[in-house]
Amino acid sequence: MALERGLELIRDGEYFEAHEELEEEWLTAPASERDFLQGLVHVAVAWYQAGRGNRVGCERQLEKARRRLTPYGPAHRGVDIAALLLQVETAAKTVEAGSLELTPPAL
Repeated sequence: MALERGLELIRDGEYFEAHEELEEEWLTAPASERDFLQGLVHVAVAWYQAGRGNRVGCERQLEKARRRLTPYGPAHRGVDIAALLLQVETAAKTVEAGSLELTPPAL
């Protein structure tokens, strides 16, 4: 399943590949699941942009992740959304403070 593979790739720090895998799942998902999957794509892309030194891109992706994932809390499809949102918030504060050295998301 693309979701499991995408989460595994995020855990491994393979953010671009995770984005590709999760997007594949998103394209065929029912409407009720699309924001959840898109939120995970935003998480992967935020960390990818941080790694590329793109502060603005990272900030925008973190905000989109927060907006899309919040309705799925506290957990959805085996993902601890509440914990992930805390990680997104911590990352946003790190970026706001001027650093792109983000702690990898723990899913």
